[in-house]
Amino acid sequence: MNKNAFHQLSYGVYVVSTWDKGRATGCTANSIMQITSNPATIAVSINHDNYTNQCIQDTGKFAVSILGEQSDPGIIGTFGFRSGKDCNKFDSVDHIVKEYMPVISDACAYVVCEIIDKMETSTHTVFLGKVLDADILKKDTPMTYAYYHNVIKGKSPKNAPTYIE
Repeated sequence: MNKNAFHQLSYGVYVVSTWDKGRATGCTANSIMQITSNPATIAVSINHDNYTNQCIQDTGKFAVSILGEQSDPGIIGTFGFRSGKDCNKFDSVDHIVKEYMPVISDACAYVVCEIIDKMETSTHTVFLGKVLDADILKKDTPMTYAYYHNVIKGKSPKNAPTYIE
C-alpha cells in the first residue's frame, strides 16, 4: 500500500484549542470536517497522546482556528511539535476569546463547538461538536495541507493522522 496516496486527500491546517484548568492550550490538526449544516456540526480527530485530547474531554468544548496561507507558519510548529503539558503555547501567539474559547488571532476564521458525541479509534478520538459560534477574522485563503507541505515545506508531527515515517 502506498500511504502517500493519502496526501492526495484534501485537508486544511488548523489549531484546535480548549482550556487546561484556566489556561489556554491546543494542538495543530488537519483532520477536521463539517458533518452537517443544520444543525451545524463539526468533527475533529485528535490523537490520544496529545495533551489537548484530555483537555477537550475535561472541558467539553473546543475551538478550531482555520489557518490561512498568510498566517505565521511558526504557529504550526508551536502547536504541532510541543506539548501543552510542558509549556504554555499561547504565551507566544496572539489570541482572542470567542464563546469563552481561545482562538488564534492570525487565523482567517474560527469555529467554536460543544462536544455532543465522540468515537474512539485505536489511536485517535473523533469529537463531534455542535457549532456555537463561527466567524471570519480576516480575508485570506485557507491553508491546505498540500500548501503546507509543498510551499512551506512543513512536516507532519508524529501524532498527526497523516504522519508517514
